[in-house]
Amino acid sequence: MGIGSGIALFVIGAILAFAVNIDTGGYVNLDLIGYILMGAGVVVFLISLILVMRSRRTDTVARTSVDPATGERVTRRSVRNDDTIA
Repeated sequence: MGIGSGIALFVIGAILAFAVNIDTGGYVNLDLIGYILMGAGVVVFLISLILVMRSRRTDTVARTSVDPATGERVTRRSVRNDDTIA
């Protein structure tokens, strides 16, 4: 689910809460369902924004040297991932 899904949930909830005026006989409260969908839309939207704004950085370092004992080339690689929230 992304930002668009959060907005869509919010819009559908607002339509159910404020624009639809149908009598369901007391079995289904469309206003409550609309408010629940609006709340879920806000939560999905905020979570999506947090995940989009995350900064992902990867540093890869490769070092090649000669082993003095055997005379072979040795390649050493190190990878560092920094996942920070911006």
